[in-house]
Parts: sequence; structure tokens; C-alpha cells
Amino acid sequence: QVQLVESGGGLVQAGGSLRLSCAASGRTFTSYAMGWFRQCPGKEREFVATIHRNGITTIYADSVKGRFAISRDNAKNTVYLQMNSLEPEDTAVYYCAADPIRPVAVAGTGVYWGQGTQVTVSS
Repeated sequence: QVQLVESGGGLVQAGGSLRLSCAASGRTFTSYAMGWFRQCPGKEREFVATIHRNGITTIYADSVKGRFAISRDNAKNTVYLQMNSLEPEDTAVYYCAADPIRPVAVAGTGVYWGQGTQVTVSS
């Protein structure tokens, strides 16, 4: 089992940047595909980005492609989400996910979740 703690959320103006971090407990971080998801009130949780266990393969939602970048530091058991050119539509609670089953993280069974961090983008 793994525990995830997100940080780095906050309030930013449109066009600004934030970097989210997700620290994972345990010694098997490299065995997890990691991902970021987000959820707005009244809406379903949606995929944002994921990174393979190998730290090389990444996949992004079309809505954030070219603006967000996911990375991982296996030595620090941490995954990051660099968010640039933020838009009001990016406002949401952002959740970190660790998937021990699949090569990339999905919102499926067996996935571990963090508690979430609020990102608010003002226009």
C-alpha cells in the first residue's frame, strides 16, 4: 500500500503557473505508474496526465497538452505536475494517483489516491 500527499495548490491569475507535488510513502515507488486527475464540483473526476513507471512515457489530456508537464523523481518518491498558461477552466481539485497494476495510471480499481489539492485560476 502507498500513501500520497499532494501540495502546491493555490490561487493564481490566468496565464500564471503552479507546480504540484505528490510525495509517496513506501519503498516501491518505482513499481507504480503515477498520474494526476482533477475534479470540479458537480462533475466527474477527469484525467489530466500520467507517467509510466519508466519515467519516460507520458500521456496528457488534450485540454492540457502543451501547457502541463508531468515528471517523477524516483529518488525522492515524488511526482510533479508543472502547470503553465493556466486558464480559469483549470480550476479544480487536483488528485495524485498511484496505479500498481497498469503501465500508466487510470481512474480504475486498485488505484491509490491522495487527498487532493485545490487549484483556483482567476480571470
